[in-house]
Amino acid sequence: MSLREFFTDWSKGDRMTGFWCLYRLRNRAKRKMIRDILTFFFNRSARRHGGYVGPGAVILGEPLLPHGLHGVYISRFATIGAGCRIYQNVTIGEVKRRAPVVGNGCLIGAGAVLVGDICIGDGVKIGAGAVVCQDVPAGCTVVAQPPRILEGGAGYA
Repeated sequence: MSLREFFTDWSKGDRMTGFWCLYRLRNRAKRKMIRDILTFFFNRSARRHGGYVGPGAVILGEPLLPHGLHGVYISRFATIGAGCRIYQNVTIGEVKRRAPVVGNGCLIGAGAVLVGDICIGDGVKIGAGAVVCQDVPAGCTVVAQPPRILEGGAGYA
């Protein structure tokens, strides 16, 4: 990658390496003052990238964000599995301090909303614009509004 490409990606907010580095540093910080300082810089970085990741959110590995953090909201009570692909304008929100648990290898399409105390199984595909407020078994596909669960993941690639 050339220096010009690097700075272009960085200025658009597509360069997420520093963002996830701050996330890991903040989660490992033992002292409250250090954690608060890192949280301040992490929140500033998230705002610059156009999204929000709550301070208590558990994210296993680094999710793949093809469009950066643009419009992505992840509640502080959410848990995101490893290898998830999250597109722009996705909301993973909470209801009464309970948020979704998303399994490993999930795909969440643009504009999807996941809210409440729900469990999304491994390998689930959630279509663009779907609003999910019920549990989804592993390997299924969720499409439309109101959400329809398609067994076996057929219908969305």
